Amino acid sequence: MKIEVLGSGCAKCKILEERVREAVKKAGLDATVEHVYDMDKIIATGVLGTPALVVDGNVKFSGRLPNVDELVSILKSE
Repeated sequence: MKIEVLGSGCAKCKILEERVREAVKKAGLDATVEHVYDMDKIIATGVLGTPALVVDGNVKFSGRLPNVDELVSILKSE
């Protein structure tokens, strides 16, 4: 599983990355987590608001900061 956190590096983007890493560990998933800072790449996904989460090329949400349990649910549904 490839997980991408999209964001410019703002506080919310960093928090999302930390929560995603915690959710991956909590769910026991085999996944790589990458933080994408490049605005051209972010725009190419069609995301208009950050932070955003992309799992295996599919945008799961943007413009909000879910808690760890919600992230576990999102990731397990993949």
